[in-house]
Amino acid sequence: MTLRVRRGVPSLRSVRLVHEFRQSLRVACERGDFRVLHYSIQCDHAHFLVEAESRDALARGMKSIGARLARAVNRTFRRVGAVLDGRYHLHLLRTPREVRSALAYVLLNARKHWRQRFGCAPPVRPDAASSARWFEGWRDCSPTCESSGEPPEVAGARTWLARVGWRRHGLVDPSEIPG
Repeated sequence: MTLRVRRGVPSLRSVRLVHEFRQSLRVACERGDFRVLHYSIQCDHAHFLVEAESRDALARGMKSIGARLARAVNRTFRRVGAVLDGRYHLHLLRTPREVRSALAYVLLNARKHWRQRFGCAPPVRPDAASSARWFEGWRDCSPTCESSGEPPEVAGARTWLARVGWRRHGLVDPSEIPG
């Protein structure tokens, strides 16, 4: 799932905004029939890996996440007005390989953007504007060894594909740069 913001909205990777959005996401990451499993915030868009039990649950959950992101942006930057640029972009994941690729893409998306911007491989470290610290499928556990004592802002996966199925294609290497 991808949410884009309108032109003119300040960068979503502001430390203050990321902190504000995390606080809001903690409350909304588990809604019974909708769960945010992982996320990544980039300058002008955010990626989410979610589970939903129905189309209606997905629509309600993404409306809630979009509203929370927009309110966090407006609060943080003391602005008013629309934040999101249209509806969310959806891609359904159906196979273990697709889920594994989506996990790497979402959690390591900042590395992709770094390479595009600077033309070289970025340092290997967890993206502070993502849920990488809560991910338990790293090949090398170093990105998740941060324990803040705070509750996670993501929910645990319930489906076989998102819990264990994706592991058939290998754990995620924190030095990967997603395509």
